[in-house]
Amino acid sequence: MSNRPEESVPSPGEWPVDPQEDIPISDDRIWVDGCFDFSHHGHAGAMLQARRLGKALYVGVHSDEAILENKGPTVMTLKERVAAVEACRWATQCIPHAPYVTFLPWVSHYGCRYVVHGDDITSDSNGDDCYRFVKAAGRFKVVKRTPGISTTDLVGRMLLCTRGHFVKSVKDTLSGAEGSGCQEERQQSAAYLAQQIRDYATDETGLNPGSKVWLWSGSSSAKLDDKVEEPGSFETLVDGRSPRPGQRVVYVDGGFDLFSSGHIEFLRRVFALEESQGRERGWYDAAQRENRIKTCGEDYPPAYIVAGIHDDNVINHWKGFNYPIMNIFERGLCVLQCRYIHAVIFSAPFSPSAPYLKTMPLGVPDVVYHGPTTFIPLTYDPYTAPRQMGIFKETGTHPFQNVNAGEIVERILKSREAYEARQRAKLQKGAVEESVRSKELSG
Repeated sequence: MSNRPEESVPSPGEWPVDPQEDIPISDDRIWVDGCFDFSHHGHAGAMLQARRLGKALYVGVHSDEAILENKGPTVMTLKERVAAVEACRWATQCIPHAPYVTFLPWVSHYGCRYVVHGDDITSDSNGDDCYRFVKAAGRFKVVKRTPGISTTDLVGRMLLCTRGHFVKSVKDTLSGAEGSGCQEERQQSAAYLAQQIRDYATDETGLNPGSKVWLWSGSSSAKLDDKVEEPGSFETLVDGRSPRPGQRVVYVDGGFDLFSSGHIEFLRRVFALEESQGRERGWYDAAQRENRIKTCGEDYPPAYIVAGIHDDNVINHWKGFNYPIMNIFERGLCVLQCRYIHAVIFSAPFSPSAPYLKTMPLGVPDVVYHGPTTFIPLTYDPYTAPRQMGIFKETGTHPFQNVNAGEIVERILKSREAYEARQRAKLQKGAVEESVRSKELSG
């Protein structure tokens, strides 16, 4: 595809996703685009802020070839990056093969008035601003970039094998007792983290209450050892939507490190299996649907999915090295933004014991799901209790099951030289882009 705007507009029938004909432009339809290499919470934060500016969010995803030409090699394939965007609860539609330089015909075709991007400059291979055409038309809006997280940061952690991002205690971090800096700085960081959790726990509009969030407290042994069973205690961090009449409560758990297409496909399959089960019990019959709308004012899915997330030290115990690459807050925000999740439990035990399951705030779940594990060399079955309770199910194999943190790190290390060159180029481009940004702000 040419870099010239007039040659980069598909003909009807050739657009990557429908509609094939132009639709009327609306202020309520917002466009964002990007590489979305890794589904980290910085990307989700940009989509959340953009979604809050309208009623529908269209997300353009650049091709592997366009990114290679303008930025360097991608870590995730286009298919994997699209899967991540489609799983974000604030994305209305994903448009693959969106041009690296944002052209108005693409934005207008999908009925979007405004393009939203973070408060940093993104340039193409020529050093020109990727949003120059949109800015010139007065159709550009800026949102705040999420600090401290980017694909570049994550690749750096992998290449340098750093561990400074680990969180020892979620509770202490949220109270300001743990962290870097003086007490005032820790308190500010804690307040920011708590606000992030509340923001990411919103519904698909980004404005209303959505997911419930709890913190589980138990001994270190209970979090790691299958022999130690404790009910522990649950503390509410965000009081979101409760399960609605008829919904089955589903429990899943994991590390969800580098929240990848492997995790996303597992969660999507859990959601799909519950939809299938719901269909068998008449959930989608017209009469039942009308009754739900009459009773609750809207329709809703047959399952309410709760995700337990393990502490950093628990994952490190099993995987070693500098895993997890993302700390528990970064992983938790990734899970919270996923449209297949309705509630999250921070610091969940590695092995969900009977006392833990029976003490869960929503009661014993109707089912506990687990997917194929290919990365952790387990020495015991963490799901003995749900098996004995008759509530355990497996999702089976899927095409993305090998896409996990280990696979992603392996991809980076196999092409270390190329990614190190990308890191250097990013730093050089960053200096130029910051200079351009400073001139824009002063001008």
